[in-house]
Amino acid sequence: MAARLAMRCAYAQLFSTLPGLSKSCTFSPYRIVSQVYLQRPLSASSRLSAALKYTDKHEWVRVDDGVGTVGISNFAQEALGDVVYCGLPDVGTQLSQSDEFGALESVKAASELYSPLTGEVVEVNNALADKPGLVNKSCYKDGWLMKMTIANPAELDSLMDEAAYERYIKSIED
Repeated sequence: MAARLAMRCAYAQLFSTLPGLSKSCTFSPYRIVSQVYLQRPLSASSRLSAALKYTDKHEWVRVDDGVGTVGISNFAQEALGDVVYCGLPDVGTQLSQSDEFGALESVKAASELYSPLTGEVVEVNNALADKPGLVNKSCYKDGWLMKMTIANPAELDSLMDEAAYERYIKSIED
């Protein structure tokens, strides 16, 4: 009971002093927001996609410490529709660039997956076995397909960066 009374007193005291505080305040909430948010550069793409390289078959690869994480692009997952099955390779599988490594099946279609690079599969996204829809919900983050070593780093030069991939998509849509 005493604690409740103390809280009421503190609450009343706080609200009686707030008008005085706001008058002495030399900055507006808009100023705070503009400093924090409005000075950020605007970009149509996420920070994750900035380092991505794309194939003409709509796979992407992001390289970190010599390991490439592979997935499908947003364009591909939208074209497929709701993914209901992911067939992925076994860890240890050796792949050459453009080798078929698996398949995605959706309610609309099935699509083969092709390796963007030459290397060995070191990990697959086991979460996709139970939740293949992660490919649709988060194709660049949680919906990745596999991780692989990179045997020939020069192959990255043959892949498209984001701007080139966007131009490629526009050219096939026309």
